[in-house]
Amino acid sequence: MKNTLIFTAFLLLFSVQISYAQETVDDEITLIQASFGMDKKQIIKGYMDLPESVAPAFWTIYSSYEENRKALARERLNIINDFLTDFDNIQDEEADDLAKRTLENDLALSKLHSSYYKKFKKATSAVDAAKFLQLDIYIHNTIRNSIQQELPFINEN
Repeated sequence: MKNTLIFTAFLLLFSVQISYAQETVDDEITLIQASFGMDKKQIIKGYMDLPESVAPAFWTIYSSYEENRKALARERLNIINDFLTDFDNIQDEEADDLAKRTLENDLALSKLHSSYYKKFKKATSAVDAAKFLQLDIYIHNTIRNSIQQELPFINEN
């Protein structure tokens, strides 16, 4: 599982380093999200090992969750791309905008987790919902940490 996560993180890092026009960045994000989505679903399917009685409901909720999560991930990658465009000469206004957008994105992801935890719990069980949440946060944090390690610090020379 960790090898798949490392490979996926590599793909995300590759996309973050691209600084072409916004359309190209959006195309790259779409491509990576589509590829990662298939890999992620396989990881989750193997880990969750859901009984057939609850699996259909789980996967219906999961699809909805992923659509919402992908929108937040897309915004996060756009924030990172904006940062990479200006990081070596960032001014107060840009720094403030990037920081606020990052904090809003973090809050939106936490709210998404909270909302969908309740939905997963209702459709399956508290244990299954917690297992999914734990794995999803692990995957998300692994990718986020890999990206963060590659980003320069503001005004870093």
